[in-house]
Amino acid sequence: MTHPRSVGFVEAQKAHFDEPLPLKAGRVLPQYDLVYETYGTLNAARSNAVLVCHALSGSHHVAGVYRDDPHNVGWWDNLVGPGKPLDTEKFFVIGVNNLGGCFGSTGPVSINPATGKPWGADFPFVTVEDWVNAQARLADRLGIERFAAVIGGSLGGMQALSWSLQYPERVRHVLAIATAPKLSAQNIAFNEVARQAILSDPDFHGGNYYEHGVVPKQGLRLARMIGHITYLSDDAMAEKFGRALRHGIMRYSYDIEFEIESYLRYQGDKFARFFDANTYLLTTRALDYYDPAADYGGDLAAAFARAEAAFLVVAFTTDWRFSPARSREIVSALVHSEKDVCYAEIDSKAGHDSFLLEHPRYHAVLRAYFNRIEV
Repeated sequence: MTHPRSVGFVEAQKAHFDEPLPLKAGRVLPQYDLVYETYGTLNAARSNAVLVCHALSGSHHVAGVYRDDPHNVGWWDNLVGPGKPLDTEKFFVIGVNNLGGCFGSTGPVSINPATGKPWGADFPFVTVEDWVNAQARLADRLGIERFAAVIGGSLGGMQALSWSLQYPERVRHVLAIATAPKLSAQNIAFNEVARQAILSDPDFHGGNYYEHGVVPKQGLRLARMIGHITYLSDDAMAEKFGRALRHGIMRYSYDIEFEIESYLRYQGDKFARFFDANTYLLTTRALDYYDPAADYGGDLAAAFARAEAAFLVVAFTTDWRFSPARSREIVSALVHSEKDVCYAEIDSKAGHDSFLLEHPRYHAVLRAYFNRIEV
């Protein structure tokens, strides 16, 4: 069900690029497609464009619904639309499926022109910086020289930050939500356990499972269950599930006993039906690799010295995957590099997933910030 004041029916679009894209890992993508959606109208001055960057399992489908699939609601539909905090009556909003994705942009499931077969395990490693470079080319195609804002949560927040460093003259405002300047060792560890679940699935076939007509469902299912635990807070799990029993009594088995187990299995099964395992591997590695301060001896303030944008950084109190302390690292670096920065720490029980939800104070902060952006 769409949110009130939805953008309504939307259509995905595809842009093809023949110009090769050099990648940070050293390889070159010879040609590629980017699938994207737009909402609102680009003004005559082309000054009201806002780019929305998606997180690990997100896509270009940010808001609205499809005519042939009315139950497929955009993942940020509560935020983007007419009269909403990111108001499509004021802004022209763009959502893009990242390279390496599995929702239409060129990725492991796409055909490798050199072999005529799916890329599979041969698809090159992609990074946050590569995604930003590809997004910049799409902006060129759409005639957008400078974004009014780039916004994203989690991995999307890393992309928003990277925009201010790679193309400082092309973005006026950056909204980085529930994110971090780089992953902690614990976060990398969670990603590695999730990847090992996929890599050890007998149906993985070294990443070339497409040719075998199978999907590493068990590995992908387990990876999602691991990830989902980290997206929720202990308070959220306790409030929603507690120790409630699935069948009312203990049955003394390894089947589902508790409601939280049922929930995790449901989420894992659902995810394994629509997401690509190779995309999951690539995307978690992109998370691991991101570290804009690495070229500055670990000095994040030095990395941000070249940024020209104003910033809004938002964190949530119960987000332990991307804790408020990590957001405050970003804010401190921006302050030390004398940048225009606002910070909001939202009291929420929902953990990392808070950035996806319609929290009144959170939305009020975003609305107030977008209201100050002149177009």
